[in-house]
This record gives sequence, structure tokens and C-alpha cells, in this order.
Amino acid sequence: MKTFHFTSEIWLPAPHERLFGFFADPGNLERLTPPWLHLEIITPPATAIRQGTLLDYRLRLRGLPLRWQSEISVWEPPQRFVDRQTKGPYSLWVHEHSFADRDNGTVVGDHVEYAVSGGRLVQKFFVAPDLERIFQYRRRVLEEIFAAPAHLRTAASGA
Repeated sequence: MKTFHFTSEIWLPAPHERLFGFFADPGNLERLTPPWLHLEIITPPATAIRQGTLLDYRLRLRGLPLRWQSEISVWEPPQRFVDRQTKGPYSLWVHEHSFADRDNGTVVGDHVEYAVSGGRLVQKFFVAPDLERIFQYRRRVLEEIFAAPAHLRTAASGA
């Protein structure tokens, strides 16, 4: 099975504990997911997240209705957690979320290891562009929610 990797980072002007808490709330996943995926969380909102927690979703990927289940396989608050698809469209999906202090804010990192049926061509023409669009949307929403004054954004970007 050929695996692929996707990595994304964003610096946000908030403490890592606050950002970890935001990501630890499954309800926020709907806010971070593009509307064209029609994500619906099936797991009850009051579910406590910890290692071993199962989360169930419905979504539409390229118009196809799908069910997705992930398990929290690593839970290390407030530095990182990992969700692993147990049921869904990928042959493998392991998504690590990390939170690290930097420049009076936090770098939120996402690293996804995944495998798809159809191999390299499906990955290149469908999966990779979709992941890039999804994470671009996610970055925009995070910037809106945790917006920094312009002078902080400039300082953090090194300008």
C-alpha cells in the first residue's frame, strides 16, 4: 500500500491551551470543514474526547455520501492528538494535530498520512487537490476566529 503525506501549519495569536481546547471540541470540526463537504457530526455533542473515543460523521465527497468514523488514538493535551480513520473512504488515514508555542502565539500543525484506492493517479488528480482546498478553507476560518491585529500578523510572518 503506497502512503502519501500532507502537512499544513498556521501561526495563530493564541495560547496553545486555548487552541487545543478549540480543536478538542468535535463541534468545531463543522466550522473548520468547507460547506461543499456537507459534514454532519453524528456523535453526541457532549461526548468527552480522550484516547479511544470514537467519532462518527456523515459527509459528501465529490457528491458521494459517505460515513466516516475516527478513533482518537493519541491524546496528549495540550500538545497533540491523533485521529485515525476506522471506517471511511481511505485505505489509511492518520491525522496528527500539534500545538507548539512560537512568537507569542501557537503554531497549529496538521500532518496526515493516508492511502487511497487507485494509487498515485487518484492521489494526484483528486485527493491532493481536495486536501489542499480543505486545509486552505480551514486556515482562513482559523485566521478569522483567532484574528490578530495587523501588526502582530506582520511581525509573526517575519515581515
